[in-house]
Amino acid sequence: MSQTFQGSFVAMVTPFRNGKVDEAKLRELVELHVTHGTDGLIPCGTTGEAPTLNHDEHHRVVEIVIEAARGRIRVIAGTGSNSTAEAIDMTKHAERAGAAGAATSVRSPSRSRSRSCSTTSRAEPRSTSRPTPWRASPAT
Repeated sequence: MSQTFQGSFVAMVTPFRNGKVDEAKLRELVELHVTHGTDGLIPCGTTGEAPTLNHDEHHRVVEIVIEAARGRIRVIAGTGSNSTAEAIDMTKHAERAGAAGAATSVRSPSRSRSRSCSTTSRAEPRSTSRPTPWRASPAT
């Protein structure tokens, strides 16, 4: 696969049942997108439930989406966090799990200053050999 991303990438919702990630429904969502020609998926992005997932759940959601995709669709794992160390951990996990890239975002100004945002936005890409597209999320 090339190091660039093109086409339609969908920020996925994380389905829950009885307070837990619904792994079967998550796999079903991956199949829906593969069947309908989506170019890529972004599990655990900032528009979804990632902030409410614990680390084990976050890692598992990324793993399930990559496993279910089976190389038929690209996966860019959401790895943003208010903690640089946590973001790096999630980015490294995404790479080990087989993600094509890791999506991060500049942190909320309520939690960090410009300098720490700059530090994080440089540190996460350095922690992986995969592409790390990012976006500024000043309102989040």
